Amino acid sequence: MDKYAKAAKRKTLSAQPQAREKSATVQQDRAKQDAAQQHRAELVRNGIVRAILEHRLHPGTKLGEDDLGNIYGVSRTLVRLALQTLAREGIVIMKKNRGAFVAQPSIAQTREVFEARRLIEPAIAARATQRATPAFAKALNAHLIEESASLAGHDEQASIRLSGDFHLLVAQMSGHSVFQTMLSELITRSSLSILMYKSSREHLCGVDHHREIADAIISGNGVRAGGLMVHHLDEIEHGLELERSSNPSKNLEHILAAR
Repeated sequence: MDKYAKAAKRKTLSAQPQAREKSATVQQDRAKQDAAQQHRAELVRNGIVRAILEHRLHPGTKLGEDDLGNIYGVSRTLVRLALQTLAREGIVIMKKNRGAFVAQPSIAQTREVFEARRLIEPAIAARATQRATPAFAKALNAHLIEESASLAGHDEQASIRLSGDFHLLVAQMSGHSVFQTMLSELITRSSLSILMYKSSREHLCGVDHHREIADAIISGNGVRAGGLMVHHLDEIEHGLELERSSNPSKNLEHILAAR
């Protein structure tokens, strides 16, 4: 090998680490950009879910991509990503040539959602009793105080959201990540059903029931906690009028801007 070939080889070898380093930097930058976009799409998704949980966003509401993009300051691509996630969760329906709409659960779907909750929430409550640490008890009690305060202050949106958050807090304390994910989706779908079929008398997920469930969990009585949870869910479902629907419509920007 002549000296020119050797020099070229040395140059090539010396350039390889730099090329690998540059490639790794590009990949890291791309990963950061992807993560940032995913985060922004999740903000859109979470904003829509919160509006449903607070009963501000009703079944059947059209979720225009341009409207959502303007509200959240994101591209239509990110809006579509958020809507696709919600569609997989059964919270949004994608209609060909018409766009995305908040799901309108049928009576059968409503009953299935509550049946699913009755299957997993007693198990969640029972698991929570096994992890009823002083910190756990403190968190439950603090939440119940906040629930009571929202009711006393006639803050309906906060009351509705906090009533669902109680169930999620118990799931979090159970330490079962799969149950947590399942319940989060089921609670949002329950909120849609309540909006569709709520009684003419206002019906909320009662804080008194929550106190009884919390006391059973903190005392370590898993059987009682599970039984109370089933009774509680039965009462919510029985409070619905599964023969008619309630579906007032409002301006999308007004609804989501209230977050």
